Amino acid sequence: MLQQLFGSKPVHCAGPAPAAGAHGEVHDLSYYLKCMAGGVFACGLTHTAVVPIDIVKCRLQADPTKLKGMGDAYRALNASGKSWMTLGWLPTFIGYSFQGMAKFGFYEVFKDLYGGVTESLLGADKAYSFRTLTYALSSASAEFFADILLCPFEAVKVRIQTSPEGTFPTTFGPAWNKVSANEGINGFYKGITPLWCRQIPYTIMKFVVFERTVEFIFKNILHATRDDYGKKFNLGITFLSGYIAGVVCALVSHPADTLFTAYNKKQTEGAFMEEIKKIYAGMPAGGLWKGLIPRIIMIGTLTGLQWWLYDTWKTWWGLKPTGSTGPKK
Repeated sequence: MLQQLFGSKPVHCAGPAPAAGAHGEVHDLSYYLKCMAGGVFACGLTHTAVVPIDIVKCRLQADPTKLKGMGDAYRALNASGKSWMTLGWLPTFIGYSFQGMAKFGFYEVFKDLYGGVTESLLGADKAYSFRTLTYALSSASAEFFADILLCPFEAVKVRIQTSPEGTFPTTFGPAWNKVSANEGINGFYKGITPLWCRQIPYTIMKFVVFERTVEFIFKNILHATRDDYGKKFNLGITFLSGYIAGVVCALVSHPADTLFTAYNKKQTEGAFMEEIKKIYAGMPAGGLWKGLIPRIIMIGTLTGLQWWLYDTWKTWWGLKPTGSTGPKK
């Protein structure tokens, strides 16, 4: 697909700075494949590493009337033994590896594609003023496809992590087979709409806030560009900007995340919106925001590490870290 889009020759990015590919950089198929591999590395490892926090968050969201806070959720889980800390780790690793591949890799593709169209229509200076819109559209487009890859694994993960003990398999293979046998394709994709509602706003914030935070730090605080500093310093700025973006992501996407967790927890038969209305009506006051604190901790750390790992991977290959400053000259 990428070969058909961009051909066999290198693509000169015409996108607005500070997008990757500015300043005359050349992006070919090899570049995009490296970015996709970096996304696998960044998302698969980090999401798997925070599985224990994710389980606490999911339990709070799934049983808001029984569990009043992180302490209650932790004590309830801990009573069943230490094995709970790895529940759902394999579907998490596989699903978020696929998602990371599309999220980061396709973002680079769409950023160059949309940026090139904008510049060809409006010119370089005008295109630069629309860079935030380019980041938003590119990340939304990438996440749309990323969620299609993620959804089946996320559905299985949620069921493993939130089902009462003894009612659902706790390992990936049997859990996948049970969903497939009992619900078919609907069991894997019934949550795609709430997943899009959760992940697309989340990813827009993740990329837009990151890109603009990097730009703000270098332009308004350091009065320099990434090229003026070494690799270690640049990766430090990457982590800081990623963490800030992660906190914003958690706040924006948490209500949809709560509904997604509750929706995937049980077998549903009615129309999507009717089921969502029932779930919301059954929640206590503030139920949509249950699990927010662990999610802020999880997503802030997660996003900072993802960006750090992704840019570490890019710089290891001799590519520039994500985000720079100033319009193309």
